[in-house]
Formats: sequence, C-alpha cells, structure tokens
Amino acid sequence: MKILILGADGQLGTDLVKTNPGRDVVGAVLADADVTDAGAVRTLVEKHRPAWVVNTTAFTRTEDCEEKPELAFAVNAFGARNAATAARGVGARLLTIGTDFVFDGEKGAPYVESDPVRPLNVYGISKYAGERLAQVEAPDAVVARGASLFGAAGALGKGGNFVESILKKAKAGEDVSVVNDIVVSPTYTRDMAARLWELIDRNAPGGVYHIVNPGACSWWEFAAEALRLVGLPAPKPVPSSAYPSKIKRPKYAALGSERLKPLGFAPLRSWRDALKAYLVEKGHIVR
Repeated sequence: MKILILGADGQLGTDLVKTNPGRDVVGAVLADADVTDAGAVRTLVEKHRPAWVVNTTAFTRTEDCEEKPELAFAVNAFGARNAATAARGVGARLLTIGTDFVFDGEKGAPYVESDPVRPLNVYGISKYAGERLAQVEAPDAVVARGASLFGAAGALGKGGNFVESILKKAKAGEDVSVVNDIVVSPTYTRDMAARLWELIDRNAPGGVYHIVNPGACSWWEFAAEALRLVGLPAPKPVPSSAYPSKIKRPKYAALGSERLKPLGFAPLRSWRDALKAYLVEKGHIVR
C-alpha cells in the first residue's frame, strides 16, 4: 500500500516518515508540489497513485494568519480541498490534519469530536474551512485534530517548538515567564504519527478524530515539567494579558476523544510521559 505524505519535512510529517516501517511511503515537500496549486497536487498524486494521501501541510503562524488571511485560506482551506480532490481522482483516501483552534475555549473541559466548533481567529477559521472542504470533496476523508504539537524536527514555519525555546532560554540563564491561564493538550508528534498509521492500517471510518496525549495542563505547567526533567528551575507564571496579541486565543483548548475507544484504540501515553520521551530523543536527558 502506497501512502503519499504532503509536508513530509514538517514537524509531524517528519515523524510520519520515521515511524513507518514496512510501508511504501512517498514524502513530498513544497518543491514537489505546492498544496495551493491544484494542478501541481493533482499531477503529483496521479504520478504516484497512492492508496492514501496524508496532508500535513499548514500555515501555522497564527498572528501572521491575521495579517495574511488570503495565504492562510490558500494553504489551510483550499490546500486541503486540493489534496482531497486529487485523492478522490485516483480513488485514494485522504487524511488531513486539523487543530484545537477550531474551538472557542468556553467549555472548560476537553473538547470531543461532537462538540460544536467556534473558531476565534483566522487560523482556526481557515483550518475548519479546510476540514469541511476536504469532507465535501472526499466524504470518507479522515480529519485528525491535534493540539500544541512538539516534535524532534520542530515546526518549519516557527523555527522550532515551545519546549526547545523554553530550554534554550533557561540554559542561557535568561528569565523565563510562561502564561498560566491557557490550558492545552501538549502532543508529541511521534505519538500522533503512530496513531495516524494505526488509522490508516485499520482503514478507519471517515470523520473527525482527536489525537492528543491525554491530560490537560497550562503552558506554564508544561514548561515547568520540561525544566524539572532537565534539572532547571521552574519558570515564572504570568497571565496571558502579559503578552498582548493580535488574535483571540481559546483559553481552554484541551482535546479528548469519544470516537477512538469504541473503535478499539487504546489511549496514547500521558503528555508527561510523552514529554520525557521527547527529551530523551533530543538528548536533553538520559532515560
């Protein structure tokens, strides 16, 4: 079974390529086909004729999305549609990546797949538009929503990830302050990638799935645990109002799942265990 991965050099795409023993995987990057170019995506998919197209591409710089909504929609919305249309054209299934930012954070508990969406910013709106456009073009598409991703490759568009940024500052002796009033589900891309492969291998039913390391925490708790594990002092907790932003962010963006367990999928390891595994992978600590 051949699988075509769009965005194979990104944080999640890199781990999908790494965690794929025994599968016929084609990793595509921007130079192979720009996801905003429907013709280029169609040509690439027709060339390889995969059983699955996995779209991990995204424009994730949330504040830039507010300034460049056309680009956000070109990549996150119409890019997902282009991937879906090309996949359907060769009889392939589509798996595309969603985000916790489709929710408004007012629930105060982890969001599950059936919860209504209400994105607060251009990034969230463009990603939700991508979900819907993909499902219209390919009704059996799988939408895998992740959250607060961290992985060894780092995010291409952000020059790394949150954990590395915090560790770099702390190791340099800088004061580290982290917001303590935004709750998330930190998710290790290596674990998310393994679950995505399970969905593909089991030919999972179409629809939305939430794939995160279980447990909710504030960004401060996440940073404090990373620093504790490497033997450094905890950061200073501050309110999000200390960092004025151009965008509205959900205050409680943690995810849970009501769909995976009935299909026989065991929960992923906790975010704490995943974080420790990540720090070992990156050489920050020894297991």
